Amino acid sequence: MKKFIQYLPKVELHLHIEGTLEPELMFELAVRNNINLPFNSITEVKQAYNFHNLQSFLDIYFQGANVLINEQDFFDLTWAYLLRCKNDNVMHTELFFDPQTHTDRGIDFSTVVNGIHRALVKGTTELGISSRLIMCFLRHLDEESAFKTLEQAQAHKDKITAVGLDSTEIGHPAGKFEQVFKQALKQGFLTVAHAGEEGPAGNIHDALNLLQITRIDHGVRCTEDPALIKQLAAERIPLTVCPLSNIKLKVFNFMEEHNIVDLLRRGLCVTINSDDPAYFGGYMTDNFLAVSDAHSLDKAEIAQFTFNAIEASFISEDEKKALETVTQRYLEVHQ
Repeated sequence: MKKFIQYLPKVELHLHIEGTLEPELMFELAVRNNINLPFNSITEVKQAYNFHNLQSFLDIYFQGANVLINEQDFFDLTWAYLLRCKNDNVMHTELFFDPQTHTDRGIDFSTVVNGIHRALVKGTTELGISSRLIMCFLRHLDEESAFKTLEQAQAHKDKITAVGLDSTEIGHPAGKFEQVFKQALKQGFLTVAHAGEEGPAGNIHDALNLLQITRIDHGVRCTEDPALIKQLAAERIPLTVCPLSNIKLKVFNFMEEHNIVDLLRRGLCVTINSDDPAYFGGYMTDNFLAVSDAHSLDKAEIAQFTFNAIEASFISEDEKKALETVTQRYLEVHQ
């Protein structure tokens, strides 16, 4: 089963590119850009990754992002992630970036997006990995800042497929961003949002109804509301679930308690993703293995996570069919 999972074709839909900043690259970029880190060694950084909740993670996440200054830094960050994708047999990835994390530090929006985009183009041509880019608004900031970010994105609409909403749910309801999401929809962007991770099932309802999103990032607390479960299943509204992240941030105490397999068997369009893998200890294959080790799944069920991700992706129907064919052939050969 481990070998089956390692070589299984995969699709990732919930990945924060800033969350792929490995300690080694953090130190390399700090030296390159003459940035002082509050750590003396890579070991100290790894010890700091023992979070007790989302906020304690976010504190170090934003701290680490300070080493990202130039376009080449964002290229190097993204390229390192794509090499991980290649190793994990990820065929397609849809990654988030947080422009406000950088523009609030005085980094130009174009510096961020151009560095990431250049790596994604190279990933397609040299690694055969297709991709889409999703711009997230930070929900702990105000809507005015989100509108400014949306305005900055106008010159780069050819590079950005969708907008999203991330950072902490607590104290920052979806309704705070209703108007900016309406504007983004008018401008042709697709929409996603984090909901139902640290916040209750009601946050998922709000994201669907107020923000008109087409995909829920996380969403594991949907089980609090039986009617919502039925709606998600009937309408095939995808959930981009991040198993190792959920354990690290204490959404569940143990992987055996995680509800992702139950949701899969109840007919929901759940997918496996890595979220912030440098901080949470695992990329795509690691997350698949963690779920498989804790739950009794057959190969068809494991492959269903990939089929669900293909269905939920923001690519064309022809592109979806091509990825489905690759995955189906793999499953048939290895059943």
